[in-house]
Amino acid sequence: MPVDTLRSIALFIVAAIAEIGGAWLVWQGVREHRGWIWIGAGVIALGIYGFVATLQPDANFGRILAAYGGIFVAGSLAWGMVMDGFKPDRYDVIGALLCLVGVAVIMYAPRPS
Repeated sequence: MPVDTLRSIALFIVAAIAEIGGAWLVWQGVREHRGWIWIGAGVIALGIYGFVATLQPDANFGRILAAYGGIFVAGSLAWGMVMDGFKPDRYDVIGALLCLVGVAVIMYAPRPS
């Protein structure tokens, strides 16, 4: 696997942890009444997500964010499983896999130079 592809995948994982984690922290602060510290930490994590996305090797904003959408879908389900005991059904899993296939096509399909 090319170095740029490995770097891109790693950046998508870091971005997912920052964005999904940030949103979860805000959710906990507001919906679970954990307070402003949780909300503030979530806002900081969401800002980190925005920065991490800019580090992708591909320079096309639309492509990066479109592909990240699929990472977000799959990552959100995984986060819910780990952090909240969410039990995805087969349709959740199928949908997440379809999204990840879409990510692979959008980001890593061969393109003319």
